[in-house]
Amino acid sequence: MDKRINRNPGSMKKSMLSLVAVVLIASLQAVYPCTNLIVTKGASADGSVMVTYSADSHQLYGELYFRPAADYPAGSMLQIYEWDSGKYLGEIPQAEHTYSVTGNMNEHQVVIGETTFGGRPEFYDSTGIMDYGSLMFVALQRAKTAREAIAVIDRLMQDYGYASSGESFSIADPDEVWIMEIMCKAPRYNKKGKNLNKGAVWVAKRIPDGHISGHANQARITNIEFNNPDDCLFSKDLISHAREQGLFTGEDEEFSFCDVYAPADFGALRYCEARVWAYFNRFAPGMDKYLNYAMGYDLNNKMPLSVEPTRKLSVKEVADMMRDHYEGTPMDMTLDIGAGGGACPYRWRPMEFKVDGLTYLNERAIATQQTGWWYVAQCRSWLPRDLGGLFWFGVDDAGTSPLMPIYSASLEVPECVREHNGSMLEYSPTSMFWLNNRIAQFAYLRYDVIGAEVRSMIDKHEQERLREIFYVDQKAAELYRISPTTAREYLTDYSLRTAAALFERWKKLDTYLLVKYMDGNTKKQEEDGSFKNNGHRQDMPASPEWGGYNQKWKEAVVKDHGDVLRVP
Repeated sequence: MDKRINRNPGSMKKSMLSLVAVVLIASLQAVYPCTNLIVTKGASADGSVMVTYSADSHQLYGELYFRPAADYPAGSMLQIYEWDSGKYLGEIPQAEHTYSVTGNMNEHQVVIGETTFGGRPEFYDSTGIMDYGSLMFVALQRAKTAREAIAVIDRLMQDYGYASSGESFSIADPDEVWIMEIMCKAPRYNKKGKNLNKGAVWVAKRIPDGHISGHANQARITNIEFNNPDDCLFSKDLISHAREQGLFTGEDEEFSFCDVYAPADFGALRYCEARVWAYFNRFAPGMDKYLNYAMGYDLNNKMPLSVEPTRKLSVKEVADMMRDHYEGTPMDMTLDIGAGGGACPYRWRPMEFKVDGLTYLNERAIATQQTGWWYVAQCRSWLPRDLGGLFWFGVDDAGTSPLMPIYSASLEVPECVREHNGSMLEYSPTSMFWLNNRIAQFAYLRYDVIGAEVRSMIDKHEQERLREIFYVDQKAAELYRISPTTAREYLTDYSLRTAAALFERWKKLDTYLLVKYMDGNTKKQEEDGSFKNNGHRQDMPASPEWGGYNQKWKEAVVKDHGDVLRVP
């Protein structure tokens, strides 16, 4: 997995960690470079609350988690396994009733996404039970609203200990959306190894209606609104804990969560905040003034937590923002020679490299090759609470993968994204993740041509689904008035059928692209899309087109090896 690179010596000002602690943190606190984008009701074209999430890990498989609603007898226990590694952490009392959860959205349209910011590495509890992934999914099983989810997360951390590093959550329901930022308390162990300083400090801010926001592996909340519980919630020891640890000595009104618990450095801006800036820059005015911040050159020129867009955003616009590679900005990944001869907007890891003793970077955009799965979740208040959740789900790199509409009221999930249908170590011919990877790996070879054709197919599919959703909603609402169960069965059937049809469509796309673009050629086609033959044999193609390389690539090759390659 990518790790955020920290070059800020101030973040270690209290003391240097021991080698043992460094190894522990490195092994347990791997940073997922994920992205969350947020759209409030008043900023969306259809009045829905939207939250996006890309689970970007080099080890995470693309599958759709599903937990049906259930009832448990008194005294039942829930075993907790760390989401990142599968390590057993402990157990907690199970709730008497849990809600159905599809992906990161439950049947009541509560959505939780996350990005890890790490923060101060010495703040880690080796005895904690609740890691950030377990907090998300347990809260989804127990909360009917965003505020309830915040309360559940707080209670679980304080009661059972927090087992992760710094974390930002997006927590939404059909009416509002919050960013909650969490930092483990500095541990204090007794002789028996028990942590006497269990739990976490945190702050949550509601995003103003009509605004958009986001976070991408860097804490973003600054000031605390102490007397405004409608818009700001926080742990009672948020500031006192920072004082106890010698991290803050100013007045309470001067306290800034991100500056105290996750001080930014060049990497935090260029690899993390730059992704949020790209989102703001596309839809809000005046973002040029924060370009030097996004590029890591001015740590003090902070962006606001949220901005008001110039227009209301559609679902398709938000989905396409998740496919961003900094196009049209100084960080555009399609323009430099690193994009190769086919303008490929991806850079293989590691994030940095050295030449002649100097360090250089590979840009980290919103869209990235190592995405396990991603989504655009819609919370829709005009439909019944247990009917209106729409979870647009995709697997693998967002730039080359289509979204499938999955209703959060569904009673099961499609086979092509079902859990354990393949893994990162086991290919499955019925897995959408592996099918998308086949297409993506091929597209990376000639992204300007093959990637563009894949994107056109994605657009066609998603526009078709967006047009039909209105009618699906209408039918489901009619059935709901007669029988909520029948309505859920109808939406389940729709979700399964559309996913199955997409999988078959993408299988044909996979073979079509191979036939058309093999060996660096492009076969000629008739107006109906069929391939042209040579005029003599039906099974022999016409002479293909040779795409070659772009001019920047040619110039680079000449500069590197022109003396040998020049034709006299």
